[in-house]
Amino acid sequence: MDKKDKQILTELQSDVLKTTADIAESVGLSTSPCARRIKKLESDGIISGYQVKLDRKKLGLMMTFFVNVSLSNHRDQAISEFENAVNCMSEVISCHVISGSYDYLLEVVSKDLTHYESFMRKLQTLSMVKDINTNLAIRPVKSGTPLPL
Repeated sequence: MDKKDKQILTELQSDVLKTTADIAESVGLSTSPCARRIKKLESDGIISGYQVKLDRKKLGLMMTFFVNVSLSNHRDQAISEFENAVNCMSEVISCHVISGSYDYLLEVVSKDLTHYESFMRKLQTLSMVKDINTNLAIRPVKSGTPLPL
């Protein structure tokens, strides 16, 4: 990956709807070579998909929680069951295995506290969950920014 590829990726991260012609112009290439580079970045797996950034508040998802979860055991089956369950919970928009006092950090969105309480009940019913600690995000300072290239 060279400087031009990084410029193309930066352009795509800033606006996924930019045309190939617009990207080519921004990075100093003609359209055809730019399109070939984008296709190669896709086939190499560097571009793994395209997403639209949505406004959580306009969609009624007014609250964000960061939830630390500890498991009661760390056997493969318990880990697999927990991760499968979390992947099926639409409220969980990110899940990370972490080091420290807890095993996982979940980012959870909710329209209100009642909705979050319902989510927590689902999480608490998982047999492998030992401990849950929740932090309410007051406001984002930095979120969804492009990857540094």
